[in-house]
Amino acid sequence: MNFKEEVSRLVELALATMPHLFLIELNISADKTVKIILDGDPEVRLEDCMQFSRAIEHELDREEHDFALEVSSAGVGSPLVQKRQFLKNIGRQLEVVVPGEKPFKGLLIEANEEQIALQWKQREPKPVGKGKITVTKKKTLAYEAIDRARVVL
Repeated sequence: MNFKEEVSRLVELALATMPHLFLIELNISADKTVKIILDGDPEVRLEDCMQFSRAIEHELDREEHDFALEVSSAGVGSPLVQKRQFLKNIGRQLEVVVPGEKPFKGLLIEANEEQIALQWKQREPKPVGKGKITVTKKKTLAYEAIDRARVVL
């Protein structure tokens, strides 16, 4: 088993023992620098990263592989890449980029396995007369239609 396969196997085993965590990114460079980004329900604590790191590091032989290991959590402003991240962020403000459209912000009010729903308030001209009114807008997007989404603080 080569180094990448061994690390991938160890990551899967560690995730199985910590079901509240899920993998966002696993990157293994040519110089054997391993970068693991995790997220979790409801959050990732420092202790989780340390425990995950130990679960990987203690199973690899440093004499056989000279490697560097970095385990971190997805930051608040990091892009949402998995459906599970959308589910845990219901009720938060998101910035969403859809190809061919201007980026927009809205409150994530719904998320399921196929799509998300965002809601926001917008000023529009009155239907009759002068002036503007505030209206509530809602947009439903399939995950495939989203180019990028992130939580806005």
